[in-house]
Amino acid sequence: MPTANSSKGRSQSSKPKSRPASELTTKLGNELVKGLQQAAAHFRGELKLRSYKYRIPERVNVRALRQKIGLSQGEFAARYALNARTVQEWEQGRAEPDLATRAYLTVIDRIPKAVEDALAASAT
Repeated sequence: MPTANSSKGRSQSSKPKSRPASELTTKLGNELVKGLQQAAAHFRGELKLRSYKYRIPERVNVRALRQKIGLSQGEFAARYALNARTVQEWEQGRAEPDLATRAYLTVIDRIPKAVEDALAASAT
């Protein structure tokens, strides 16, 4: 009479067969390992990693920027995916854009068409 612990028809080991490491790695895994190796080499002083320095203004005159482009508050907000009320708050001095938003506004100031094109491409 068979019992619940019977191993008839199964191999003695219930461990799955091991696969070669090359089958277990993925592109993401490889990139993570590479990044960690670079970070470790940088930490040991063996590698100098690139660094970037940006000049992001402390303050952005949103009203002047908007007027330079020739848009109303609502149009400016809609064109650049901003909240109209927030634009109003910035212009009236009741709020200040955070660092990332100041960077975004700087890009809008310098190359507004690129931002418009990027946003239009993502809407399709």
